[in-house]
Amino acid sequence: MTTTDIFFRRLVEEDAILITVHASRGSVPREKGAWMAVFGQHTVGTIGGGHLEYQAITEARQRLSGGTGEPVLRYALGPALGQCCGGEVQLRFEPVAAADSDALRARLVLTRHPVALFGGGHVGHALVRVLGDLPLQVSWVDSRDEIFPADLPSNVSCEHSDPVQAAVNSQASGSRVLIMSFSHAEDLDVVAACLMRQRQQADLPYVGLIGSQTKWATFRHRLEARGFTPQELAHITCPIGVPGIAGKEPAVIAVAVAAQILQTLPAPDENRRHEQGEH
Repeated sequence: MTTTDIFFRRLVEEDAILITVHASRGSVPREKGAWMAVFGQHTVGTIGGGHLEYQAITEARQRLSGGTGEPVLRYALGPALGQCCGGEVQLRFEPVAAADSDALRARLVLTRHPVALFGGGHVGHALVRVLGDLPLQVSWVDSRDEIFPADLPSNVSCEHSDPVQAAVNSQASGSRVLIMSFSHAEDLDVVAACLMRQRQQADLPYVGLIGSQTKWATFRHRLEARGFTPQELAHITCPIGVPGIAGKEPAVIAVAVAAQILQTLPAPDENRRHEQGEH
């Protein structure tokens, strides 16, 4: 269940104060549009943590108790606030109730970037759990229909495709593709289908294949025999995952691969360049 889902479920039961990053200048912990909801005893989401968030929660709870104030407050992230970012953030405080849900959904639902995951093995299962908390829309494809679990994150949909490579052309434009089926033969066919689509449409910004450099050398030779050029083959990432992570457990691989996918996404705001933890 996503943060947004949790927020709307709780909003049915009680009113809240919605805190949104209205504007910012300089180095700040979260980008414009980041939000958190403050209820009587709970909070959902985050505007960056630290003393800024603590003061914002205190302000919101005062308003929930009947207090009033300006809709937008300015916070300087300096020594007086106990944070050393050095920037400035403006927070909007907005009372919200269940009746506001439709309008809020249009504002708060994240843009989800499409990911096509081919393969329902151990790494695929681990990866789906990680991707379930990220701003992604995952299409999970396998030639074996029985491998998909009943309980899935809300941003994951399953597709049975036999042959599996037939599903490549139905994936959303802009999809990041991850290939990790139970068989090298299937992997090769999916890679070839992605390369053909890339040749025709050039709309798959990332195509990653699980495996070693030895596996990729074998695949490269076979794909060259199918007529793909070195320039086309350079579009394939293999091995996958950010470098420097040596573990081979499914959960470890999943985290490394998810991090690499995030590196391919466009930043929603220039403040994304601010490193988390330095505020």
